[in-house]
Amino acid sequence: MSAVASTAIESKERALRDVLRSCESVVIGFSGGVDSSFLASVALDELGRDRVIAVTGRSPSYPEVQYEMALNVARSVDLPHLEIDTHELDDPDYAANAPDRCYFCKAELYQRLVKVMHERGFKVVLDGSNADDLDDHRPGLVAARELGVRSPLQEVGLTKAEIRTLSKRAGLPTWEIPASPCLASRIAYGLEVTPERLRAIEEAEARLRDLHPWRELRVRYHGDLARLEVAPEDIESLTEARLRERVVQALKQAGFSHACLDLQGYRRGALNESLSREGAEA
Repeated sequence: MSAVASTAIESKERALRDVLRSCESVVIGFSGGVDSSFLASVALDELGRDRVIAVTGRSPSYPEVQYEMALNVARSVDLPHLEIDTHELDDPDYAANAPDRCYFCKAELYQRLVKVMHERGFKVVLDGSNADDLDDHRPGLVAARELGVRSPLQEVGLTKAEIRTLSKRAGLPTWEIPASPCLASRIAYGLEVTPERLRAIEEAEARLRDLHPWRELRVRYHGDLARLEVAPEDIESLTEARLRERVVQALKQAGFSHACLDLQGYRRGALNESLSREGAEA
């Protein structure tokens, strides 16, 4: 990293610490991912244990592997941690899985975080959205603004890559983990989100992680068809017949009848590409 880039990151980190101190006390939506873990760690440094609480919303759409990471991070930095249940699947607008699905999920979560804030006498609710999220289709950001939830990482312009760099410097175990968004983000728009479909996706990804150290991994749900996205660097590994056979078997054991490999490889927000095409054609 160049000296200029390093100075820029350090400037953003100082700005983040200033923002957090100005909040006085915070409730943080805490998934255990790269962004929320870094945010919680810095908040803990600046505000202390009595003025920070990290809250994890649990539901069938929240991956178990992410939950385990959240617990690990909370223990490793001595972070006050609360688990709550969320019920987005009970909302027909969420279950319908239109392109604005994330709005209804985040509205459910943030309403519960605001309730925790009032019950505990805290000042602000925060989430871990970063500057890169502004470049993607993120209806959840609308819900955040409507409910007064702040996104300090975004406010100071920190990108995912910069957050990973700062997390590594801080010794956080999350600095190099792959992103792991909610399981519903794997279901093609227009197909209903159900507990059974979420379980099939989670089981498929768990089985595949046992087969190979994928750099990135997504099982996209298209009914009976599973569309596999892996990092471009991992596509070549699937030319090996034995691994390919085991991948197909794992997907069938998870309940899929057919499987295909996306030759573009994993990329962020792949299911949103159809929205971009529709906008260009309009």
